[in-house]
Amino acid sequence: MLAAARTSFAEEGPDVPLDVIAERAGVGAGTVHRHFPTKEALIAAVVTDRLAGLGERASALADAERPTDAFFSFVRELTEQARHNIVLSSALPGAGAGPESAEAGEALASALGVLLERAQQAGGVRPDLTVSDLHAILSGVIAMERNLSPDHRGMGLEIVLAGLRPGTDG
Repeated sequence: MLAAARTSFAEEGPDVPLDVIAERAGVGAGTVHRHFPTKEALIAAVVTDRLAGLGERASALADAERPTDAFFSFVRELTEQARHNIVLSSALPGAGAGPESAEAGEALASALGVLLERAQQAGGVRPDLTVSDLHAILSGVIAMERNLSPDHRGMGLEIVLAGLRPGTDG
């Protein structure tokens, strides 16, 4: 059910009917309602699942041999997923995550902080960047990327990532 809901929300946004999600999951609408009494509960479960997955991925990269590459790779992955997932992008830390997703969002923020710190220690990311700054920057990148023409997608992210490198403060 979560996989069907994740795909449906990513493609159609939070207004997709629960009956459509149930059909895509191969279950009856009653099954969905028994597990998730409201659409908001299902959205919260999907968001929590995605944030937890991203947090696990960031944690897995924490000991990467090349911390700068791991950091930039993860930021690209995070942005790519959020760009294609309307619900996820609205629930990124600092962008209105609900209480159900708070713990997963905090774990993601913590893991991202470790990646950032390691990349800074390796000299690959400007030392004045904080995790809070990064959240704000990524929220802006995600909004910008959604508004770029398809042939320019990724350009805004690459421009911003270049600005995160040392020696790019103007």
